[in-house]
Amino acid sequence: MTHLDARRGEGAPASSPRRALEWLPALAAGQADPAVLAPSVLAVLRTWAQTEPRVAHEVLVARIDPDLADTQALTDAYGLDLAVSANCVLVGGRRDGEERVAAAVVRATTRADVNSRIKRLLDVRKASFLSTDVAVSESGMEYGGITPLGLPDRFRVLVDARVAQGEALIGSGVRASKILLPGDLLAAWPRVEVVAGLAVEVG
Repeated sequence: MTHLDARRGEGAPASSPRRALEWLPALAAGQADPAVLAPSVLAVLRTWAQTEPRVAHEVLVARIDPDLADTQALTDAYGLDLAVSANCVLVGGRRDGEERVAAAVVRATTRADVNSRIKRLLDVRKASFLSTDVAVSESGMEYGGITPLGLPDRFRVLVDARVAQGEALIGSGVRASKILLPGDLLAAWPRVEVVAGLAVEVG
């Protein structure tokens, strides 16, 4: 990827992304090769690292085939545990003519509770997923790579409490890479609102 030394988690389970992919500290990798992260994501990591030392070493990035950016495709290709992935979906609604938007970050084994929990949190009459075109234009990120890190300030960042436990595999803002970080570190990012019951189990 760069002149930096990539590393794999050789002692990790076979279904762990640490074993399946080669990881680098995301901040250093993004500074060495800006194409590996969306510009807004790199900007967030730079700012966050100034107040949280863990960011420089515990937020990791790995290059992937862009055709495998979708969660299920990546999971199947590398034999990953689906529960490690955390999907970021963009949701919006209106109240008194005002558009209210949020990112909902939920484990891939769950689905965001848009019609109940998120609707109440946004205090809107109806909440729905943003269309692909709107999600891309509003986020400034590539579809399949949308991540809570680096979204415009008008987006609330809602994180299901389950994501705060264990590691979380999330987007990097581009389809050609993924970010891996401890869930508790993501939950501690100042813009995050950790919400119990933000998602419901699937199946």
